[in-house]
Amino acid sequence: MKAKPEPETILKQIAGIQEMERGKLCRMRTGTHYNHQTWEKGRNVVRYVPRERVAILQKAIAGYSQYITLTKAYADAVIRKTRLSQTSKPATLSTQKHPKSK
Repeated sequence: MKAKPEPETILKQIAGIQEMERGKLCRMRTGTHYNHQTWEKGRNVVRYVPRERVAILQKAIAGYSQYITLTKAYADAVIRKTRLSQTSKPATLSTQKHPKSK
């Protein structure tokens, strides 16, 4: 079974991501440019990217994808720690009597 990473380890990995970009990259029919599509402020924004910049943009898009994956893993790790700390503490019983409703 694979060991679950600690939140601190995940944060270090997130900090190591130096380039990010949202969206997706599509090759245009002409082949000289690519189409980079993103959502910004509720609208689809399209940028045309020359072929020589595609590799850089692909790396940045992969960085954002890795960031999303790692932040979900971080949330899972913190939730797991929170639940473990809650189950290890004894539950306190309330000794107060509640008045009966009429």
